Amino acid sequence: MSQPLPLEGITVVAVEQAVAAPFATRQLADLGARVIKIERPDGGDFARAYDTAAQGLASHFVWCNRGKESVAVDLKEPRGAAVVRRLIAGADVFVQNLAHGAAARLGLDAATLCAEFPRLVAVDISGYGADGPYAHKRAYDMLVQCEAGLVSVTGTPDQPVKAGIPAADVAAAMYAFSGVLAALLRRATSGLGGPVEISMLESLAEWMGHPLHHGMHGGTPPARTGLAHAVIAPYDAYTTADGGQVLLSVQNDREWRRLAEQVLERPELGEDPVFATNAARTANRAKTDAVVGEALARLATDAAVGRLEAAGIACARLNTVADLAHHPQLEARARWREVPSPTGPLRALLPPINLPGGPELRMGAIPALGEHTDAVLREVGLSAPEIADLRTSGVVR
Repeated sequence: MSQPLPLEGITVVAVEQAVAAPFATRQLADLGARVIKIERPDGGDFARAYDTAAQGLASHFVWCNRGKESVAVDLKEPRGAAVVRRLIAGADVFVQNLAHGAAARLGLDAATLCAEFPRLVAVDISGYGADGPYAHKRAYDMLVQCEAGLVSVTGTPDQPVKAGIPAADVAAAMYAFSGVLAALLRRATSGLGGPVEISMLESLAEWMGHPLHHGMHGGTPPARTGLAHAVIAPYDAYTTADGGQVLLSVQNDREWRRLAEQVLERPELGEDPVFATNAARTANRAKTDAVVGEALARLATDAAVGRLEAAGIACARLNTVADLAHHPQLEARARWREVPSPTGPLRALLPPINLPGGPELRMGAIPALGEHTDAVLREVGLSAPEIADLRTSGVVR
């Protein structure tokens, strides 16, 4: 008999928007949970309007919201708020990432809900936490990247840059996801749920562990070095004869000697005091990069990668997003599926959690705004006339 997905039977209600909370609850949906997404009737989650790149749908929304049921309810209307509380009363998990103070004003903060529903796991996701001098600040991903110091260590010596993905949002989402799993495990033994509090700043600060500890304990933070590594050489991208770029990383002096002999074809560099140790190569980074760059510039990309791999040197191609969409490793491992959406099927990656011997993780449809409103309201006991009245009044869509 096949095993169920790990979270089958778990119901999640989410008052969520943008990326942090939606990405967290999408992980729960992938693992089998039922996720009921509460959206504003007038436009829904504002991430729906970020762009139209995915066959007319917003790419952020497509990424973060598959497998959910959309219920469009005006929480500022007392009857709408009452409907959502009825949903929460039957749920296992509640997640929200409203602006600071908004959930508390609606009675939807974790502390209030857990006091009323002791088995509920209730998650508050915020930019900077519930208190402290930054609690009221608006928190968007790029702003938190800057506050957390990520931008200060990303980029070139002349130009700091933000990460090309919403790193603060993703960090908070993944800690919210793991926090929910931990709280559900605790509930299984204690019978009690409880609040979970996640902040984007604290999540990304944890991910800053290496530069943070290097700076605190070593006296100076790592310098911005583009694609190079601050304390290892050679560790960078090098242009090949056909215009591609190959990255390589030499982690110890044995690897340097193999690189010198088998790739650079200059075995004498293995013992040359200018290059023989990582400390020497880092101190002479320009010379190190020059000798490596000269050798790889004579080779086509495939030949360079082949020679590096034969020598046991870690290497990679500098791929584009288009390259990733057709990556041979993802193709070989059959990682692509099609997900239904209001505008037709969309290609999407299987979740990275693999459960060998168990069922494939769920990849449900991307919901239209309010697509499941009537069905969900009927589940909590509302009659057809009551639902029609709420719709006519603009409370639901």
